[in-house]
Amino acid sequence: MVAVLLPAAFLGVFFLYPVAAIVARGLTGEGLDRLVGLPASASFRSVAWFTLWQAVVSTVLTVLVALPGAHLLARYRFRGRAVLRALTTVPFVLPTVVVGSAFAALFDRFGLDDGAFRLQHTVWAVIAAHVFFNVAVVLRTVGAFWEGLDPAVEEQARVLGAGPWRTFWSVTLPRLWPAVAAAASIVFLFCTTSFGVILILGGPTRATLETEIWRHAVWRGDLASATALAVVQLVAVVAMVVVANRLQLRRAIGGRPSARRPQRPTKRLLGANLALLATVLLLPVAVLVERSLAVGDGYSLRHYGALADRVNLLPVSALVALRNSLLFAVVATALALVVGGLASLVVVHGRGSVSRIFDLGLMLPLGVSAVTLGFGMLIALDDPPLDLRTSRWLVPVAHALVGIPFVMRTLVPTLRSIDDRLREAAAVLGASPTRVFREIDLPIAGRAVAVGAAFAFAISLGEFGATSFLPRQPDRMTAPLALFRLLGTPGDLLQGQAMALAVLMMLLTAACVLVIESRGRFGSGVVRGDL
Repeated sequence: MVAVLLPAAFLGVFFLYPVAAIVARGLTGEGLDRLVGLPASASFRSVAWFTLWQAVVSTVLTVLVALPGAHLLARYRFRGRAVLRALTTVPFVLPTVVVGSAFAALFDRFGLDDGAFRLQHTVWAVIAAHVFFNVAVVLRTVGAFWEGLDPAVEEQARVLGAGPWRTFWSVTLPRLWPAVAAAASIVFLFCTTSFGVILILGGPTRATLETEIWRHAVWRGDLASATALAVVQLVAVVAMVVVANRLQLRRAIGGRPSARRPQRPTKRLLGANLALLATVLLLPVAVLVERSLAVGDGYSLRHYGALADRVNLLPVSALVALRNSLLFAVVATALALVVGGLASLVVVHGRGSVSRIFDLGLMLPLGVSAVTLGFGMLIALDDPPLDLRTSRWLVPVAHALVGIPFVMRTLVPTLRSIDDRLREAAAVLGASPTRVFREIDLPIAGRAVAVGAAFAFAISLGEFGATSFLPRQPDRMTAPLALFRLLGTPGDLLQGQAMALAVLMMLLTAACVLVIESRGRFGSGVVRGDL
């Protein structure tokens, strides 16, 4: 009974109720008036068009950049392949503010932040960051599918005289299309709900639905317009999630394992792929580290030491903000494991209807952007007995909501793979259900629990969208919020501190990726949401 009631109550109070509050405000009173008037608003049409076209361009470029790497990882085996897979996964879970810092450092290092070839605060900076973020989605989704396709079909086409490009276009791509479409739909969803990247790299003149909700609610205090935009955003995102899930189902039935032994790549093929991935993924990170160490004409750890000093811009030092993020991440991970673990047991062992409801219900937070979730909590949890806006628990609760689906996506398949005969044998020998769970289910599921915990921790550490609405006490500022403020303020010292803080957050996130890679595979069906 607890396994059913606790997750249901958690989801109902902290997710369904806030989202319902947004919908109710957006469909009544002044919110409804603003909603009805949106199609006639030139500014809304401009924001909607920019949200759409930048996501389309970002998605197309991401697929084009990632396909060669997916081919390399799918068809070839080489020394360092596992390391390459891990490195390409790191950008996927990096906090958006860290990515913004990396590209800001890159533009500064190569003189692209001003002048005739300025990239800072342009749409091209946004698109470049989106490609950086989402290459791992295509690599994993398409690569895993491609690995299961029998290469004999392509070999037959080559024997019949087809060149490499014709073989790919006429034979390989049609077979890959379900996986490509599934990956593209997920990337498109991420790009339309992008928040931190747009704020940091797009500048004040670039706006999507996500950033406009935040600006109306936080900057302008116009809750009616914010709720109207949030309703539009909610409907659009849910529609995209439905499409993405349908495409994922198509992808799941497309491949068949290949019995052929993988080949070794030529030096030319391996070198070209590594050069492309290094330029797209490693160059911004390397420049970020270099800028964090640059002091005058030399290098030192001065900026890292300055993180312990409070500047007038922040209510606490950057180091305290990082400590707050770590504490929130620990609590959020614990909540995600408890709620997600109980819900996973219900999904695997519950009755048919209850299992399906939980499987869908606990995934719903992935269908709502973090900005919408934070905004919903801000306007819904403001009256007794649920006046939690100033509560220390609200931030980790919001983070846990986003982490729970990741826990379930890793834990449910593992629990389903456990042979029921093991449980039956233990029961026949006199073991109670609790002992069966402790002695059989828990040890087998331990690896999946570690992967889910790493995902939940990384998400909480870098969460920016929902958190930008929630902290009401200055001493509870998180590292992403502190980094955002530092990045937006000129001055070599503050920019250096921003880069140093970004590097520390990146290292912590990379440690989570190592846990994920060492304990289990990265699920291509996992949806990140905006961090």
